Amino acid sequence: MLNNPVWAALTGPQACFAEAAGNAARYLPEIAPFAALSDPADPSAWRDLATLTDFAVLTGPSITPLAGWRAETVTHGVQMIGQSMSGVQDPEAVPLTEKDVPEMLELVARAQPGPFLKRTVDLGRYLGIRDPDGRLVAMAGERFRMPGWTEVSAVCTDPAWRGKGLAARLTLAVAAGILARGELPFLHAVHDNDNAIRLYGRLGFTHNADVTFASYRI
Repeated sequence: MLNNPVWAALTGPQACFAEAAGNAARYLPEIAPFAALSDPADPSAWRDLATLTDFAVLTGPSITPLAGWRAETVTHGVQMIGQSMSGVQDPEAVPLTEKDVPEMLELVARAQPGPFLKRTVDLGRYLGIRDPDGRLVAMAGERFRMPGWTEVSAVCTDPAWRGKGLAARLTLAVAAGILARGELPFLHAVHDNDNAIRLYGRLGFTHNADVTFASYRI
């Protein structure tokens, strides 16, 4: 499952957020830009994907598109898993819900953690930390969920508040919720984001695989 997490999510616990056709599926457009194929090497799966959308972001160890699909962006990353880590609840971390989405989108624009849309918050539990004036300055939450595993995602901190350990605290708090359900946390980081990779390693995550995130258009 970990080598094709979006497919495992969209055909499993998050099927309610999916549009599917044959051997392809994607999140509803307002949820996330990600799509998946049952087997990225299967030409018929790419043809199924074309019936759903003309643009998709895919992830996996290796992706070779069918002729006619062109890569627009390709980002190399790492997948890390928390099989032996312990989460830590944070009393200052507050739940974030639909009413907080405008603030969450503003924080994402400042911190650039990766794709986050107006209904991404529906995918799982999101937590945030606010400054003394009540302004949201850091957040983290859950994105891909498949049997036994949930991804920690959207870990970000306002640039003015970095270096205070907020990302670590929120990552551990989100992981604590995942572990409490009897699941294991995993996450992704860009391969050259050494600071993030070192941080996640200190928190107990270990390297599982090298992955590629790529956007394709037909």
